[in-house]
Amino acid sequence: MELFDNLALGFGVAFTAQNLLYAFIGCLLGTLIGVLPGIGPVATIAMLLPATYALPPVAALIMLAGIYYGAQYGGSTTAILVNLPGESSSVVTVIDGYQMARKGRAGPALAAAGLGSFFAGCVGTLILAAFAAPLTEVAFKFGPAEYFSLMILGLIGAVVLASGSLLKALAMIVLGLLLGMVGTDVNSGVPRFTFDIPELSDGISFVVIAMGVFGYGEIISNLSQKEEHREVFTGKVQGLMPTKEDFKNMVPAVLRGTALGSALGILPGGGALLSAFAAYTIEKKTKLKPGEVPFGQGNIRGVAAPESANNAGSQTSFIPLLTLGIPPNAVMALMVGAMTIHNIQPGPQVMTSNPELFWGLIASMWIGNLMLIILNLPLIGIWIKLLTVPYRWLFPAIVLFCAVGVYSTNNNTFDVWLVALFGAVGYVFIKLGMEPAPLLLGFILGPMMEENLRRALLLSRGDWSVFVTRPLSATLLALAVALLVVVMMPSIKSKREEAFVED
Repeated sequence: MELFDNLALGFGVAFTAQNLLYAFIGCLLGTLIGVLPGIGPVATIAMLLPATYALPPVAALIMLAGIYYGAQYGGSTTAILVNLPGESSSVVTVIDGYQMARKGRAGPALAAAGLGSFFAGCVGTLILAAFAAPLTEVAFKFGPAEYFSLMILGLIGAVVLASGSLLKALAMIVLGLLLGMVGTDVNSGVPRFTFDIPELSDGISFVVIAMGVFGYGEIISNLSQKEEHREVFTGKVQGLMPTKEDFKNMVPAVLRGTALGSALGILPGGGALLSAFAAYTIEKKTKLKPGEVPFGQGNIRGVAAPESANNAGSQTSFIPLLTLGIPPNAVMALMVGAMTIHNIQPGPQVMTSNPELFWGLIASMWIGNLMLIILNLPLIGIWIKLLTVPYRWLFPAIVLFCAVGVYSTNNNTFDVWLVALFGAVGYVFIKLGMEPAPLLLGFILGPMMEENLRRALLLSRGDWSVFVTRPLSATLLALAVALLVVVMMPSIKSKREEAFVED
């Protein structure tokens, strides 16, 4: 009964005119920018984060959450209509979604993505609501040693689940940890790695890194492609709703994708991305019915399953953030930054100290998912028109918006130059095939890890054995070592590489 009381409180908060408006704005802006090729949820939130500074904390987080699942949804529209994934977890949607669009079935493909996403989002939010309170109770048993060990496990999980080379992912984590050390040491007051630049004494802003590496980096990458290589969908979307046969095929696929995404979304690193790939792989291994279109040629299951999986994953990825204060992916790392800006310490105390924010955010997710369906299905024509806007007009506007947003954070032109520098670095990462998400996780978790490491050693009077003598901490470290050992095994390593192959 306590769960229903908490949800009643949450819906009371979410249903105020102000919060409904910001949920709608978040969903609209998220979809609007997420529908643009190459700009995923991380870049979208990074670009729009400064817009939430003046808002009350609850409204700001509701808006950012709306931007997150709006951008997740927008990525599928791009994948189906333009043959370009709007973000990484829509990569597999491209395979069958675009083939459906070429055959004049863009409507059913977009509807399958929308309905699957709505169902999966609702289920993911229900799981979040049900498990948040018990997990928060567990979180109160965590001390500095346990938090440090949990963050080690999270970073190793991020390395394991990052697509591409393990070595490259590990390098990105280490670089993120090093960047997180720039600034004044909290304990001694001594500047570290500032190179006598006064502006770096407060450290590097995570907004600067996120906007540079994800926003500007993606923009430079897109502009480096020749215009004729950018395919634009110009056909008409007809027959929006799937047929009875489509529904028969897609319903089991949506259920499988939702279950998989809900479980994998909690994992650190790239739960939504991994679940989309895993859901598509499972559908390919499921036997085709007589007369069913083969995969890769426009099978509706190839759209419904991964889209359900990545949306369920995006909802359950809030569980580690809200209950433990640990961001499981790059988007949640940005949410940690947003909460810190609004003087909210992410972690188990949020539920007790600020229940209106905690349950209001959860309740707003149901409202947001409903808004996405209402927004997207009737407005498909507008999104198609937006996709035809020439890049030469679109990207200067995004660059200007980012520059204004970064400047408004600290009223400092140094940050604008710094974001340009990180944009060039982000482009280099793309060219080298290095996924930048682990860098942001390392950057966010680094200072938290250092703080908990120092606190644990202070409490144990410098005794390092505290990390292995405390049962919970030792278990987490053992899991981290086991995960690293298992993934380095040749058979597992080859299977992992196969899992991230697009075709």
